[in-house]
Amino acid sequence: MAMQSTSSSVSYDFKYQVFLSFRGADTRYEFTGNLYKALTDKGIHTFFDDRELQRGDKIEQSLNNAIEESRIFIPVFSANYASSSFCLDELVHIIRVYKEKGRLVLPVFYGVDPGDIRHQRGSYAIHLTKHEKRFGNNKENMEKLLQWKKALKQAADLSGFHFSLGNGYEYKRIGEIIRNVTNQINRVSLHVAKYPVGLQSRVQQVKSLLDNESDDVVHMVGLYGIGGLGKSTLAKATFNSIADKFEVFCFLENVRENSAKHGLENLQEQLLLKTIGEEIKLGGVSQGIQIIKDRLRRKKVLLILDDIDKLEQLDALAGGFDWFGNGSRVIITTRDKQLLTNHEIELMYEVEGLYGTEALELLRWMAFKNNKVPSSYEHILNRAVSYASGLPLVLEIVGSNLFGKSIQIWKGALDGYERIPDKKIQEILRVSYDALEEEQQSVFLDIACCFKEHSWEEFEDILRTHYGHCIKHHVQVLAEKSLIVISRSKWGYIYVTLHDLIKDMGKEVVRQQSSKEPGERSRLWCHNDIIHVLQGNTGTSKVEMLYMNFPSKKTVIDWNGKAFMKMTNLKTLIIKKGHFSKGPEYLPSSLRVLKWDRYPSDSLSSSILNKASEISSFSNFCFFFVFMQKFENMKVFSLDKCQHLTHIPDVSCLPILEKFSFKKCRNLITIDISIGYLDKLEILNAENCSKLESFPPLRLPSLKDLKLSGCKSLKSFPKLLCEMTKIKGICLYDTSIGELPSSFRNLNELHYLQIFGDGKLKISSNIFAMPNKINSISASGCNLLLPKDNDKMNSEMFSNVKCLRLSNNLSDGCLPIFLKWCVNVTSLDLSGNKFKIIPECLSELHLIVDLSLDFCEYLEEIRGIPPNLYNFSAIGCESLSLSSIRMLLSQKRHEAGRCTKICLLNKSEGIPDRFEHQSRGDTISFWFRKKIPSIRSIILLRDNPLENPRVKVFVNGYYDNLIANHFNSFIFLVNLRLNHTYLFDLKLEEIVELSSRFMFELDEALSKNEWIHIELQIGRCLSFIDSPEIGIHVLKEKRSMEEDVIFTNPYSRKRKLDMYLNPYSRKRKLDEYLNNSPSPQYYIVIGEYVDPSGLEQMASLLARLLTVPFVPLYFSFCLLVFSFLIQKCYL
Repeated sequence: MAMQSTSSSVSYDFKYQVFLSFRGADTRYEFTGNLYKALTDKGIHTFFDDRELQRGDKIEQSLNNAIEESRIFIPVFSANYASSSFCLDELVHIIRVYKEKGRLVLPVFYGVDPGDIRHQRGSYAIHLTKHEKRFGNNKENMEKLLQWKKALKQAADLSGFHFSLGNGYEYKRIGEIIRNVTNQINRVSLHVAKYPVGLQSRVQQVKSLLDNESDDVVHMVGLYGIGGLGKSTLAKATFNSIADKFEVFCFLENVRENSAKHGLENLQEQLLLKTIGEEIKLGGVSQGIQIIKDRLRRKKVLLILDDIDKLEQLDALAGGFDWFGNGSRVIITTRDKQLLTNHEIELMYEVEGLYGTEALELLRWMAFKNNKVPSSYEHILNRAVSYASGLPLVLEIVGSNLFGKSIQIWKGALDGYERIPDKKIQEILRVSYDALEEEQQSVFLDIACCFKEHSWEEFEDILRTHYGHCIKHHVQVLAEKSLIVISRSKWGYIYVTLHDLIKDMGKEVVRQQSSKEPGERSRLWCHNDIIHVLQGNTGTSKVEMLYMNFPSKKTVIDWNGKAFMKMTNLKTLIIKKGHFSKGPEYLPSSLRVLKWDRYPSDSLSSSILNKASEISSFSNFCFFFVFMQKFENMKVFSLDKCQHLTHIPDVSCLPILEKFSFKKCRNLITIDISIGYLDKLEILNAENCSKLESFPPLRLPSLKDLKLSGCKSLKSFPKLLCEMTKIKGICLYDTSIGELPSSFRNLNELHYLQIFGDGKLKISSNIFAMPNKINSISASGCNLLLPKDNDKMNSEMFSNVKCLRLSNNLSDGCLPIFLKWCVNVTSLDLSGNKFKIIPECLSELHLIVDLSLDFCEYLEEIRGIPPNLYNFSAIGCESLSLSSIRMLLSQKRHEAGRCTKICLLNKSEGIPDRFEHQSRGDTISFWFRKKIPSIRSIILLRDNPLENPRVKVFVNGYYDNLIANHFNSFIFLVNLRLNHTYLFDLKLEEIVELSSRFMFELDEALSKNEWIHIELQIGRCLSFIDSPEIGIHVLKEKRSMEEDVIFTNPYSRKRKLDMYLNPYSRKRKLDEYLNNSPSPQYYIVIGEYVDPSGLEQMASLLARLLTVPFVPLYFSFCLLVFSFLIQKCYL
């Protein structure tokens, strides 16, 4: 049946309970034969290969299958075990199954010392040496030899049975093995799932965190996620997969429920019974803690604590790492990530949902008991999978409920689920909600009903005003309990999302407040419910929040305008989409948040317009400000995108207003002066009011954020009437502001300033000398007004600025004056300026580590470089002289460790000679051992386009996105530009450290002085013409031994061949050959080093020769030689 392969990693349907691996000539008729008989006498089904095989015979597929289908492996290591390549191949396979599938290996050391096996001494050294001589230089066989050695070491590190010849009775040792095996196979495995789809890969991920091969430490791993994800199922499958490796084991199921019913003492008693086999009646939790520590601290324990929801449960059952013996593992499942953090558990695994083909497979098995279903059901199955949103529990419930049902019943059931969730699903998902404090529950319901996928900034402001205090802590608790997810978009915005079924659970909680009458509920968001309440005037004091976002802007609510009168406790009213037949005649005074996007003039009632006749000079929207007189408690007021708003009148009636936003009001022209005297105002957003020409003076001591960008008609920055110390940053772009006022200096706590002009904005140098804490300035398209030569002014200029970017048409005349101000700058960006020369005085700026001169198209000469420069970029500087480029790439500068990242236009003669390993093409490799070397690399790109032009680093053939992101974050090698040179440090230590998290053998390889292969790729060349060049240089301070870094494959059959296959590997030697007599020398190279029987090798040689720039001149010669060799091969 198809499910067999899916469940193989989590079930115990083994063909053989024990697999014996042994050297027949040593032990077949003695120890191993007796062991086999004892096992079979006990009814233990054992694989015993009783055939005599000659050395060198390959392991058969049937034997491979037997290994895969065995539960316990007993390799009998005797003196001549390693003489058999058959036994060694068998052992490699056994160790792989041990590591990947968690099977048990019980080695028997029969008359041999495990140390001789581990370190390949004595007879094992003799036999392995014979294998090595027999293999010669065959690369494939040498790799096999390395696998044998590694498998022997790993097997010798396992705990097993030691048998000294002539010392003790053999039957006693065999009896000991039988008892151990019997205990293991008598263990009853846990039922995992009826259809364990998708579990195998997840079990492997958990096992990688458990690090089962390390017996000198205790690990605790937490599995967390929302209810219904399958955390318990994953824990059971992992338990079944690894339990054989532990001395004692215990799975405590449903800790949350059982501790509530029976108490923690009962769970402690179960733990002791399952691990030490004793029934102990405890007098309290404290006594249980001490007994558990005393009885288990010397045992290798596997403990699973399922569904933990309180810290006291962890404290009582697994209070510390010192409670258990070395090699122990504790797995905890929970919905609350913070519990794991509080218990100092660092290893965590967020359980992922079941999606796509896996979800469909599980649903098919649940609903049809088969993975093949009629095609007519595919659409409805996909709909059900979409509804489940990754929760296996929902797939199981839906599949079981609809087993054997018609498509019509499926459709009706899914329609019902989407309206009212299934009770069983609701109960499971609601567990975390019920554990929340009352106000935390309320915040969760707000998010579930009204603010899913809203930006953090938007809804945090609204809810803070709604509740009257900060709700960040509540939101954090919801995230820790897996009820919501706080995520960051690729643009840096923080969003709050939640699982669709969690959202439905929250909405169902509100619906159950009054299943019949929506007006009796605390929140209204469903458009049908809102229409029902407003048209029928059925609202009550229970309504606290109304969020209207109809699917269509054309939806019109036909009402009498009085529906809000009964909502006396309404605190938040948000209208995104939807129209009214008339304007509201009443809004409750309880209102704290009013957000009404695109309020249309044709919604105003005639009575409201008549009341507003005294302010008829304002737009029709002014009626809102008549209402505002009632809202003294208003804290947030948003009029965004109101296209009929032309004037903002007196707002002094809103004394505690904290946020006022009227962005994208395209027809707004004037603002009343009262806006500048709202003492409590923290956020003022007028972005993209394109017709606004002036802004009133501001006396806003509480203001934190002022946004004026996009006000294209705004001609002056508002005058600041007081010190405004809470504003940390100003960003201005796309305005008509001509000059910043002197009062700008009242922003004396400003940390950053970003100004983007169109050439009209003038910036007085006095602005930059103001006494503030500004540390970052970015100005583009502005005219910088320089002061007269005044030493005092110069010393004050940019006194605190660390990061400075100016693209302001700086010329050669003003550049030296400007640079005098930059004594404390560490990052300087002068891209896009018109100067021709970088003066020598730049070398006096000792703090600069980052310098960018990108697209300075007139730049010709660089006379000075900061002495401590680390990053330098001059992209697109087409006029830069060759002498300046040589200076930047000089060996003296780089051997001193300066400027380790450079990007500039490619005008050099090629890669400098100090790069001892050079390659033409899109890849380069080297090997190192013992210590991680310090490597400097250079890339020269020509006109030849590259596919996916970015640097990738492979470690022993392994590539991971985490490594790539880390590498490219340090080295600007994303989207490489053609005709540019890139020089950079490889950051090899960081790369190897990251790789070792996924490739555990790297640390071992370094400790054993094995070669580690590093390969750089820079995309894929689309043409051989003008292909890129790559160079590698090993820094001298890290080169203790020249042979510890090599550029040819150490495992290759002939390393000399590699030198010639790569025409840049040994440049001087190749140049000598080519300059003297290229044709005969190429013939000598081919004749000496190419095996005529290897056509593939010859084809590779010819392809590589064609990458050499001058080879096309001798292309005919190469073809003749290649043809000759082919004929020779066939002869």
